[in-house]
Amino acid sequence: MGGRKVLGLVEPVTVHGDTQSEHLIARIDSGATASSIDTALAEKLQLGPVTREKIVKSASGVSRRPIIVAKITIDGEEMEEEFTLADRTHMTYKMLVGQNILKKGAFLIDPLKEVSE
Repeated sequence: MGGRKVLGLVEPVTVHGDTQSEHLIARIDSGATASSIDTALAEKLQLGPVTREKIVKSASGVSRRPIIVAKITIDGEEMEEEFTLADRTHMTYKMLVGQNILKKGAFLIDPLKEVSE
């Protein structure tokens, strides 16, 4: 595996705002091309500004979502990457980690890996 880090289906992540950080469990989704973060969490951490918008196809249909750049730490690796903003209050996880982060970090996914906090 060439020293690549292995993630499970859910992973602890830290989202870094300018003045505060938030620790949470994120859903790892190799089928999602873009990562997504809950709008309320982004507001709480004062993430932004919105850099552009993107048309996103999801289980909820097709929508236009604003995009921000945020700094996160996942499995000890800190990176800045784009996230679409979405209302995730009705979802189990406030963040979805998609292909843009998985490729950048060269992560592998093991569905049998247990979450470690």
